Amino acid sequence: MLPIQDIIPDVKAKLAEGNTLIVSAPPGAGKSTLLPLALMNEPWLEGQKIIMLEPRRLAARSIATRLSQLNGSEVGHAIGYRIRFENKTSQHTRLEVVTEGILTRMLQSDNALEGVGLVIFDEFHERSIHADVALALCREAQQVLRPDLRMVVMSATLNMPQLSSLLSAPVVESQGRQYPVEVHYGTRGDEWMIPETTARAVVEASQKHGGDILVFLPGEGEIRKCEEMLKKQLHHFAIHPLYGQLPPSKQQSAIMPNRDGKRKVVLATSIAETSLTIEGISVVVDCGYGRTLRFDTRSGLSRLTTIEISKDSADQRAGRAGRLGPGVCYRLWSMADHHRLADHRTPEILESDLSSLVLDMVQWGVTDVNRLAWLTPPPKSALSQASELLHEIDALQNHKITEHGKQLHRLPCHPRIAHMLLLAQKDGLLPLATDVAAILEERDPLPRDAGIDINLRVEALRRYRLQNRNDVLWSRIERVAASYRQMFDVEPQNVAVNPFETGLVLVHAYPERIACARPGNNVRFQLSNGAMAVAGHHDDLAHEPWLVVANLDARDGLGKIFLAAPVNPTDLAPLLKERQTVTWDTRKGGFIATRDLRIGNLVLQSKPLEKVDDALKVQAICQALQKEGGNLLDFNEETEQWQNRVLCLRVWRPDELWPDVSTPALLQRVDEWLAPYLSQVRRPDDLKKIDLGQVLHNHLPWEKQSRLNELAPARIDVPSGSKIKLQYSANGSAPVLVVRLQEVFGLAQTPSVNEGRTPVLMHLLSPGYKPVQVTSDLNSFWNNTYFEVKKELRTRYPKHVWPDDPWTEKAIRGVKRK
Repeated sequence: MLPIQDIIPDVKAKLAEGNTLIVSAPPGAGKSTLLPLALMNEPWLEGQKIIMLEPRRLAARSIATRLSQLNGSEVGHAIGYRIRFENKTSQHTRLEVVTEGILTRMLQSDNALEGVGLVIFDEFHERSIHADVALALCREAQQVLRPDLRMVVMSATLNMPQLSSLLSAPVVESQGRQYPVEVHYGTRGDEWMIPETTARAVVEASQKHGGDILVFLPGEGEIRKCEEMLKKQLHHFAIHPLYGQLPPSKQQSAIMPNRDGKRKVVLATSIAETSLTIEGISVVVDCGYGRTLRFDTRSGLSRLTTIEISKDSADQRAGRAGRLGPGVCYRLWSMADHHRLADHRTPEILESDLSSLVLDMVQWGVTDVNRLAWLTPPPKSALSQASELLHEIDALQNHKITEHGKQLHRLPCHPRIAHMLLLAQKDGLLPLATDVAAILEERDPLPRDAGIDINLRVEALRRYRLQNRNDVLWSRIERVAASYRQMFDVEPQNVAVNPFETGLVLVHAYPERIACARPGNNVRFQLSNGAMAVAGHHDDLAHEPWLVVANLDARDGLGKIFLAAPVNPTDLAPLLKERQTVTWDTRKGGFIATRDLRIGNLVLQSKPLEKVDDALKVQAICQALQKEGGNLLDFNEETEQWQNRVLCLRVWRPDELWPDVSTPALLQRVDEWLAPYLSQVRRPDDLKKIDLGQVLHNHLPWEKQSRLNELAPARIDVPSGSKIKLQYSANGSAPVLVVRLQEVFGLAQTPSVNEGRTPVLMHLLSPGYKPVQVTSDLNSFWNNTYFEVKKELRTRYPKHVWPDDPWTEKAIRGVKRK
């Protein structure tokens, strides 16, 4: 009996009472199989079906197959699955296993999810971006349209209190059944030595232990190298690779017991951490690395990166050895290294391209993404960059979805690819675009030294179709291309490729990566997004004047081009835009104004502007002020004191909402308060002449101007008749009154500001303007300290008055005349 059966009654009871539940169960407890089957016949589900989300296509197929076997039916009848470009369901299906993007599209086409009674989020701890989006949308639908819609979030190692709080849901926990796993630590080698180091560990483990061996490696490249080495040394073993792009038949061979009774070595990516049950495993060898797609918000590029795994991933991997009985795990890193690992994996939403997410949200009707319930809110910078791209490809206009955007959203691919396909259809290049789309979406089938020209891949794909040969990589790419052709009802083309037509197709997908060769022979290109990229000196495309770049890696500010196509400049004519550019250059003495013909940031032609619009000048100065800080303006002592007076009131009287007038804050919104005074500025010296104190004071609302002088006066009257400046600090500490002692004779109480709530700090000076006392209690000073001061100073300053009774003496500014 699997451990999950112990908690099924509790799960049923809680779902009968409420609509959301969190189930925590370790790998192998049976949560992905027995639990969904147990819920299929619950009374509240009558006439409705279950949707169960899996983060990976391989897991979706495998689990649907296993569920069908347990249910005694064929896949696609009572239980089926749907993944991208593959649908094994029917009108009789009551439990659908789907990948997460499928559910998002279901919600978009039917916000209420009619006919669905339960949504199960399996393996939620993997924190894929699709799972986060689907959970946020389901939660919204549940709260607004379908309070009867039930959700079960299942996880192995998630932070349960945080999730429970977000969903206001109870947690049911299964302890699972985990046999002890003996863990051995090693030393971490260089990243490029992963296949060799891992192969040695596998050979050692095979000699010391019985049973099948599960090996974790970052990706297909390392798996293939390790497989090649092990086949030479482990002749009596069946060596099986296991990764997401393998054909289903080979994936099943890796998962199921060997038909000939041989011991198995399964070389797997992180796909085997939790989602799949692999029969016979008692030994795990873990290299300690995984691969993830990370998005660089500074360059706008994503790259597949090899990273150290987190502790929770390491625990899950080790746990695969203890499902059937006591096991052993070889970790190829030290115990000290293990303690330095992160506790949990980074949620994908923090590192991914958010273009599809933003398009999903806008189509859903959400303009403010942050109002949805996110376990991890998406980063603002990545949201902004995604929105910028969607506006550039006409999917959004003024942050609202366009008709073209709705067409993009209906296609099951990235908005870039969808935009490329739709525009290629108008250009009569759709068959070519379906080939290009498939090549872009799948792993590059040619070796790195084959060159960066994507046309080489398109031609190879067309040769593959003509020859109809058996090749795993090309067959996978052709399957995707065929799916796109079926979607648009077009026939394949196998004729020679016009390379410039490929470039035009790619321009639609990557308008910000149109690249112009820089002068000289350094094979550097400037992209229309402002970035720089480089090709190999000996590459066939290295000396093309124009490229469009489909794949590049950002390295130290200079991207390395991996995939590109040449572009005919005449095809770029529709993208040309004329723009007046006005910038402020302090070193060159002021404005630089040009009329530019450009594509993005690529300036093709530039002419000086004789007459410049004042608004553009003001905008240029404001941008310069935001970049160069306060060096261009005269923030003198008087202006600084005005700022400090207002900042003090922000501290003293927070309920009155005094503005932040610190210099950084002012420079960030300089266009709000300084713009009206900039129209006559021509040179840097003109900026220094602006009376900032007066400008800022005038910018305050009228009622606050008088209130400022009342609550935090710049000067204060003293008994001598002088008006003495107060010195304010930005942090709200007591203002300082620096005054000669003789000018405050007769003043009994310490002066105050802020309607008497804040006493000033008095710095009392000698007649020679030397400090003699600092006090905030003048009364105490006259009664005590004054007489000591008098004794010390009267001989030094005999011409000045030193009365025995300072309370009644008349205050004077200078020397008392006889």
